[in-house]
Amino acid sequence: MTVVLDRPDRLNAQTPFTWAALRAAGRSLPADVRVVVVRGEGRAFSAGLDRAAFGPGGIPGAPGLPELAAMPAAEGDATILGFQEAFSWLRRPELISVAAVHGHAIGAGFQLALACDLRVLADDATFTMAESRYGLVPDLGGTHPLVAAVGYPRALEICLTARQVDAVEALAIGLATIVVPRASLDAAVADLVAALLSPPPDVVTETKALLLGALDRDRDAQEAAERAAQLRRLRALADRLAT
Repeated sequence: MTVVLDRPDRLNAQTPFTWAALRAAGRSLPADVRVVVVRGEGRAFSAGLDRAAFGPGGIPGAPGLPELAAMPAAEGDATILGFQEAFSWLRRPELISVAAVHGHAIGAGFQLALACDLRVLADDATFTMAESRYGLVPDLGGTHPLVAAVGYPRALEICLTARQVDAVEALAIGLATIVVPRASLDAAVADLVAALLSPPPDVVTETKALLLGALDRDRDAQEAAERAAQLRRLRALADRLAT
């Protein structure tokens, strides 16, 4: 399955409507989908939050930042949680998500790429965590995978300086799975998807769950999780041979 950000005239800038559509895509995902590719149409992956959201009533029918700031704490928390859910489903253990990134991935665009398990970058791709420029923090689930990928000191520097990270650096520090020429991006993603589809679905689910939990468990707990997962796999294989 491919999810396409399709506002090329706005460099795929995101709005609450974008996040509602992404959230709906995650909730309605067919059970047989094993790989989700996220890409942007036009010249960029995503230029981040649509600047219209910075003004009151700037996006008709959706709360701008002033309206969000004026909400009671519980309502504001629930609203941002809904925005985060647009991204968090991409980490579900039963599927692998791949961001195909070209051009700018700024702010929310960077965080959408970080929400994916793997990131295939064109050589013109750049990441920027621009929130600090506007007195804001990353709040769409991007901080955890950023720290996991590059470590706390580098993540702090990237967030607070709001500088561009180009494709070469992204590969060197662990933000990119692979970097290819722009013209080869679609082919590289297709090759990766084919490789990801080769293991049985249950193996993918068990392996992803083990790796996602590894940073939150100590070594003994992680080894116990490995044992439990392997025993489930052995029983499944034995059952298959017995039938």
